[in-house]
This record gives sequence, structure tokens and C-alpha cells, in this order.
Amino acid sequence: MMTNLFSIFDPSTNLFYLPLNWISTFIGLMFIPYSFWLFPNRHFFLWNFIMNKLHKEFKMLLSKNSNGSTFIFISMFSFILFNNFLGLFPYIFTSTSHLTLSLTISLPLWLSFMLYGWINNTQHMFIHMIPQGTPSILMPFMVLIETISNIIRPGTLAIRLTANMIAGHLLMTLLSNTGTKMSFYLIFMLIMIQILLLILESAVAMIQAYVISILSTLYSSEVN
Repeated sequence: MMTNLFSIFDPSTNLFYLPLNWISTFIGLMFIPYSFWLFPNRHFFLWNFIMNKLHKEFKMLLSKNSNGSTFIFISMFSFILFNNFLGLFPYIFTSTSHLTLSLTISLPLWLSFMLYGWINNTQHMFIHMIPQGTPSILMPFMVLIETISNIIRPGTLAIRLTANMIAGHLLMTLLSNTGTKMSFYLIFMLIMIQILLLILESAVAMIQAYVISILSTLYSSEVN
């Protein structure tokens, strides 16, 4: 029984006090096409096409000496995409709707960028604090604003993903709970609305994975 509206996001399924719902994070590994076959199928060609496009796009955003860095962001895109998309299926736990997972992804990544930038490119990081052409009287305020905006970046990445995943699921849950009190014609309309919402959520699942990967790539390019 749902005692609270947000209880649909609780990882309550357990066995011997082990939260089994978090195992759904690894279900996405089953959907990655393998290249062990003599003749690759269309699934493999499609996945390879997407990965190559992302590799070229991330490579343009990163600096020239960042060889191999694109694989970090491609892997993050794949991981978030599968978790977002699989969370739309019934009885599959949406792990990306929790800050526990989203902060675990964004915080170490941001921290590694900051450590690398301040250790290897200290002068560049100081220059980045003050945009070019800033008046002298505004320089202390610009340093403060840039510092705060830099510190909150992992939080904004995590909250953006979590909020978008929670919002769609809550809306679908609220609409479905009203179905028991509706007439036949209204239920038919409700089903059509739910199908449209499901299509919208599928698009949001892909867009959010892409947005977080692109923003992480841009944050990485700033420290070089």
C-alpha cells in the first residue's frame, strides 16, 4: 500500500535486508550489443553509429590533447540512458531518480576536473575566474560568483537528472490513481494521455542522458 506519494521511489524490495532494487542498475548491461557474432545485427550497427556520433561530438568539445577522454562521457551517457529508459518499465526500480546515484556520478567527476585543473593549469583556472573586460570594481564580485557557480555544478547536474526523472513518474502515478473513479470514456482518454506521457518520458530519458554528458564534457574542456 502506498502510504506516501514519494514511496513509489523507495527501494523497499529486499532479501535478507539487501536492497535488491538497486540491482536494476546492472540490467542495462543486457542491452549492450556484443560484437562476438560473425555478422553483426542491426542493433549493433545502430549502437555503433550512435557511439561514433557521440565520440566525434565530444572530441570537438574537448581539447586536442584529451585523447581517450570521450570514452568516459560515452560510458556515462550509456549508463544514464539505460537506467532512465528501463525505469519506465513496470516493476523496474528507477535508480537515477535518487540523488544517491546521480551525486555519485557527478561529484567524483567534477572533483577530478577541479583537482586536475588547479594542479596542472593553475594560472588558467585563476584567469577563468574573471571574464575578459570585467571592470576592476566588479572583479571581487565576479570571483565570488564564479566560485559559487563552480561549486554548485555537481549539485545542479545531479538535481537536474533526479528532478526530471521524478516529475514524469509522479505525474503518471497521480493520473493512474484517478482511474478507478472514472467512467469508461474518461478511462479511454486517460489511457491515451498516459501513452503520450510515456512517449514524452522516453524522450526525456534520452535527452537528460545527453545533456548531462554534454555538460560534463564542457566542464572538462574548461580546465584544459
